[in-house]
Amino acid sequence: MTAEGNGRSIHVAAVPGDGIGPEVMRVTLPLLEAAAALDGAAVRVTELDWGGDRYLRTGAAMPEEAADMLLGFDAVLFGAVGRLDIPAHVSVWGLILALRQALDLYVNLRPVHVWPGLSIPIRDAEGTDFVVVRENTEGEYTGAGGRAHTGTPNDVAIEIGIHSRAAIERIAHHAFQLAGSRRGRVSLVTKSNVSRFGYALWDEVVLDIHASYPEIEFETVFVDAMAARIIERPQSLDVLLCSNLFGDILSDLGAPLQGGLGMAPSANLRPGGVVPGIFEPVHGSAPDIAGQGIANPAACVLSAALLLSDRGCPEGAAALQRAVGEAYASDTARTPDVGGSATTERAAEEIGAALTTTAAR
Repeated sequence: MTAEGNGRSIHVAAVPGDGIGPEVMRVTLPLLEAAAALDGAAVRVTELDWGGDRYLRTGAAMPEEAADMLLGFDAVLFGAVGRLDIPAHVSVWGLILALRQALDLYVNLRPVHVWPGLSIPIRDAEGTDFVVVRENTEGEYTGAGGRAHTGTPNDVAIEIGIHSRAAIERIAHHAFQLAGSRRGRVSLVTKSNVSRFGYALWDEVVLDIHASYPEIEFETVFVDAMAARIIERPQSLDVLLCSNLFGDILSDLGAPLQGGLGMAPSANLRPGGVVPGIFEPVHGSAPDIAGQGIANPAACVLSAALLLSDRGCPEGAAALQRAVGEAYASDTARTPDVGGSATTERAAEEIGAALTTTAAR
């Protein structure tokens, strides 16, 4: 049943970014609007020209006051970042990583779901449905460190991983609470057998937090063992609680279970609604296929579904997720990365048709 006319508006900042970002963003926004309407909400979009083109024009991928500007929005839908003519670390630190830190978006959610009908490189993975809960502000992604003797044979680079009790506590609470709404299992992923300080602190703090959630099953798994388990027994997983680095790597490892990075969504959140979340595909800007009209829009569409869920539109979020599954069950909707020949536009049209059918049920 469709919710009607509650007058609610969701103001979304759309940042198409680089490469295939504008292509997947363009077809996702109408689907976001249609799905939001199922909960009686209207989507208002303001497009921001942040990214590589702006960097080449002005020397900055976004304005200095970008984080403050985003406070005027309810959510941000992000396309992709990265150009071949800009160093990768410049692109990332000049935009998405800077925003995660400035807005203190300490939760990064990356769901991993096997979609029926898609060919994947792992046997017997049907039924896999887990989510990576990644600490999003610390670890090896703080930018702490430096270079010395640059350009000489004695060149030295130091990258410092920072892990604080406060950051671990808040992400652990989120993971346990999320598990309580799912299947009730949390797997903490660390490397404390080697990292005697940072990941030993993770083990200690999360074990203490678990005492407040006795109904949740809990285990600690070393990251190398978890990498093997994602391939061997992915159905055994529910919520993976990870540091910034390990969450990034393991969620990408889980992407082939979904059909590839073109099917992998994510959300950057600061629970409590104080700041807007940033919702983005896990994939990059894919410059090798940019402009060809064959980019897979599913990851962006599924990120839009996460946006709707966060903004209190559960019917629209669920319908959009179902629409992706129903559309991609047919090879007519599949883009080349998932074994089909559909264009970006055709894939979005198929998702839209499935959304209409789903809404009518």
